[in-house]
Amino acid sequence: MKPMLPTLTFDIPVRPGWVYEVKYDGFRAILDWDSNGIKLTSRKGKSLLPQFPEIETFLIQQEAKFKPFLPLQLDGELVSLENPYKANFSAIQVRGRLKAVKKINEQAVNSPCRLMVFDLLKLAGKPLHSLSFEKRRHKLMELFQTLELDLTANTSNQQLLQLVMADDNFNAIWEKIVLFDGEGIVAKNRESLWEEGKRSLQWLKYKNWKYVSCFVTSFDKTNGYFYIGVYNGNKIHGIGQVLFGFKSEEKQALGQIIRQNMVSEDQQFVYVEPAICLEVKYLELYDNQLREPHFDRFRFDLQPEECSYDKFMFAQKNLPKNLEITHPDKPLWDKQNILKADYILYLREVSPYILPFLKNRLLTVIRYPHGMFGEAFYQKNCPDYAPDFVETMLADGINYILCNNLKTLIWLGNQLAIEFHVPFHTIDSKGPSEIVFDLDPPSKEHFHLAVKAAILIKEVLDQLNLIGFIKTSGNKGLQIYLPLPENEFTYDDTRLFTSFIAEYLISKDPDSFTIERMKKNRGNRLYVDYVQHGEGKTIIAPYSLRGNEHGGAATPLYWDEVDEKLDPKTFTMLHALQRLKQLGDPFRSYFQTKEKQPFAPVLEILKKGTAKKG
Repeated sequence: MKPMLPTLTFDIPVRPGWVYEVKYDGFRAILDWDSNGIKLTSRKGKSLLPQFPEIETFLIQQEAKFKPFLPLQLDGELVSLENPYKANFSAIQVRGRLKAVKKINEQAVNSPCRLMVFDLLKLAGKPLHSLSFEKRRHKLMELFQTLELDLTANTSNQQLLQLVMADDNFNAIWEKIVLFDGEGIVAKNRESLWEEGKRSLQWLKYKNWKYVSCFVTSFDKTNGYFYIGVYNGNKIHGIGQVLFGFKSEEKQALGQIIRQNMVSEDQQFVYVEPAICLEVKYLELYDNQLREPHFDRFRFDLQPEECSYDKFMFAQKNLPKNLEITHPDKPLWDKQNILKADYILYLREVSPYILPFLKNRLLTVIRYPHGMFGEAFYQKNCPDYAPDFVETMLADGINYILCNNLKTLIWLGNQLAIEFHVPFHTIDSKGPSEIVFDLDPPSKEHFHLAVKAAILIKEVLDQLNLIGFIKTSGNKGLQIYLPLPENEFTYDDTRLFTSFIAEYLISKDPDSFTIERMKKNRGNRLYVDYVQHGEGKTIIAPYSLRGNEHGGAATPLYWDEVDEKLDPKTFTMLHALQRLKQLGDPFRSYFQTKEKQPFAPVLEILKKGTAKKG
């Protein structure tokens, strides 16, 4: 069966009665499972199971659950899932080219691909093509629920059959696509019927284009392509070629200008000096070439020297448009060889994971205008020169920044705000949004005390059925988070719990832990600062860097990583990025945990205990 295909549109496809799905970049695939076994077929009719055996393995493991629904036919995209909104096109291309069975099997185990399902075409042998898309989608969700499969995309679980994420609100899903650097969306008419092999106007694909300013270097007479490049220093760096997107008169005019200004010509090419600047939109860089490049407009306002490799690299990461990154080659950390450009790109990569912890919180930053080579300063007040898109809120006479979007985050990065500190509540909270234990040992050499405290606290949390998350501080300690439902508890409530934990630690090991306020009286014990969790206090945000010599990053951890082998110095900017790509985000379920955190029963017991003591 040939799949139904969406039509590409350059216009935002917001229409009444339509739904919007994440578009994943991989291999279109139809899954058939009947008495003859399992088939996974590409758009061109090729079997995909020899290259991706992990899909069949997963399904066979779930055969008992699936059996009542066979024969079954599903439509989806086979992907290497990078995050909930983006697939890694390059990775699945590499997988698709593997020939050695041993290598294929290794990759199937170590880096399994997933089938992202968006349509149900046959259920228990009954064809569903005549039903509307909305009814098919409803039956698909019911099927996933009955099979006890997650309804949201997840890079970290072992579920290799996943549901494509969808939303009734275009803007809501588009914001996530941009933030997570996804390929785009597919808009679908709820009433559309399945049309085999047809490229339909009832399904529209709208892509998350990146834009690069570049110049023309040559014209290929054999196929009509214009070759384009940017300056990397004084040298021309070719970035590919473009053919589509031109109006006929634009293409004709460009060809004429090239011939009039050519510097040389051979059998295939007409060459020109850099002079004609264009803006080209594309999906990503693949094999050092632009993927799906389209001409967008002429840039008569630019000089070729302004079309730089640095700006091209920023464009690849889909940085906000009309936001200039100044002095990208400025060194920030000497020993780590980190430039300002590296830091900005780091913020872009971690933006989906740090922004939820900054949203609607009064922000304090520590800025390092000269990197680690000069003095730093705290900044709470929003400067007068801040652009209009920066949201603020007045509190206690201070006009705080609210870092609520990617553009503000990158702007702050350009201001060399390195550390991002936030309070334990949002501007809408009537109490703490979480409890955080800051386990800060007296020195780096005593980090093992933070590990010991964290393990003891985790034992208590497990006994109380409380859900905790842990991260490095980026310096010499660890921090444990307990997300709480909003507007349900006070800081007095949480103080009961933090003081209880502090007393528990000291009772378990008084030689390792103390609540002594005076530093001179602590010795080499870890200070359990339960007072630090209070209104007006702040904590370093997850994934924020720190202004120390090793360029530490406040890095979320999995609990099974917390042992005596843990070394805080290894959690740097580069390491944090590697972990995200290889292990996913340990805090990914943080906000979903808020509503189900069973803190109220624990608090009730603590209050009763306090009343008895009184």
